[in-house]
Amino acid sequence: MDASTILADLGIVHAAQAGDIAVHSPITGELIGRVASNTAAEVDAALARANDAFAAWRNVPAPRRGELVRLLGRRLRERKQALGALVSLETGKILQEGMGEVQEMIDICDFAVGLSRQLYGLTIASERPGHRMAESWHPLGTCVVISAFNFPVAVWSWNAALALVCGNALIWKPSEKTPLTALAVSRILDDALEEFGDAPAGLAALVNGGREVGEKLVADPRASLVSATGSTEMGRKVGVEVAKRFGRALLELGGNNAGIVTQTADHELALRGILFSAVGTAGQRCTTLRRLFVHDSVYDKTVERLKQLYSRVPIGNPLDKGTLMGPLIDRQAFERMQEALRQARAEGGAVSGGERVDVKGYEGGYYVRPAIVEMPAQTAVVLKETFAPILYVLRYSDFAAAVDANNAAHHGLSSCVFTNDLREAERFLSASGSDCGIANVNIGPSGAEIGGSFGGEKETGGGRESGSDAWKAYMRRATNTVNYSSALPLAQGIDFSLD
Repeated sequence: MDASTILADLGIVHAAQAGDIAVHSPITGELIGRVASNTAAEVDAALARANDAFAAWRNVPAPRRGELVRLLGRRLRERKQALGALVSLETGKILQEGMGEVQEMIDICDFAVGLSRQLYGLTIASERPGHRMAESWHPLGTCVVISAFNFPVAVWSWNAALALVCGNALIWKPSEKTPLTALAVSRILDDALEEFGDAPAGLAALVNGGREVGEKLVADPRASLVSATGSTEMGRKVGVEVAKRFGRALLELGGNNAGIVTQTADHELALRGILFSAVGTAGQRCTTLRRLFVHDSVYDKTVERLKQLYSRVPIGNPLDKGTLMGPLIDRQAFERMQEALRQARAEGGAVSGGERVDVKGYEGGYYVRPAIVEMPAQTAVVLKETFAPILYVLRYSDFAAAVDANNAAHHGLSSCVFTNDLREAERFLSASGSDCGIANVNIGPSGAEIGGSFGGEKETGGGRESGSDAWKAYMRRATNTVNYSSALPLAQGIDFSLD
């Protein structure tokens, strides 16, 4: 399954052959395509077209808007194999995860189609007789989606499916590391738009480029919502720029996620949950398990078994059956991993693994052995997110202290506890438990279903995407009061009569 075959299957060979953005597959390090950056004038034109399209699209009934998303979901089902392979080729994640990412796109389309008939507001009791109060929800405007390399298409779909049924226009700026998947998805959406028939021109646009393109989109007042996924550093800049113009930002940033293994945990279940959460996607998920607190009574056997499991993880070409861990995205990611391990050793850590692995025939890729680092305490390196397969393991004896340690991170995305003690489980999920946007019991922190809203607190940014009531981020709320009486009583009993 080579790059040219996959690109041909998706109909983007010509679009991926010329441009200033060189695309290298992390599997081999080889050049697999070139994509052209958009100029400032082209970005400006895309914003203008999107705003014009929004003016028409907002008046299309929501169930009709849902039909477009239904068509998109159907076409994604038809292209799942080829698109999943391209995700793996461009990101380095294993093929099953690439397919799983496309399945997430399909799932959110199904969710959004149903949502198109459920954009509910509230009826509110009025204190004035003969009056009715209600809230209504209206389309917001043009939504800009800035996506990251590690989930190059799923995160776009979480935003796009909801934004479209809510009546908004879309502009997508993908990561410069993964523009080919964006080209493929845009082609699929174009096909759905053509079949839909009467969507306004410019409703959905793709713009490629570096930081300057992102900065232009973020600063433009025509971008009613900027949904940005990436590092906390990026989010700080985006949040400030959008706030300057009183726009709306939806930030999905980093995560330094923790798990707790208690003395009552189902040990084998916990090990399976830890392994996938810490090693899956080569540690390059925002929900990757990075910190593990293990009770003294089970610490030694847990760490010993983890080391055994880590030594057996099949590492290699992610497109090959049986591989469970592919390469890091690039050399920079490898160097950051090595620097973190050097710092961990300097702070008293005992490191197992973490070295580069030679995979025959794929010497240009940055394959590594996942690392387990036994730490004496939560030092500076432990509290810093490193986007790599590094698992810091620490002992604990008191459950309350372990929960406090979970909450000590600057991020607040995802967390978990492995326990068969009902009190511990409920404490972890309570107001005094985990301070993360995702808190799980007897399942790892990595990954989520589209039925629940996805996101976290603190330096994770506070944004919520995907299921639940996340649709409200893509709409504006209005409170309405209707007087169906012949009198005009004022709120709070105010008398403003001239008599």
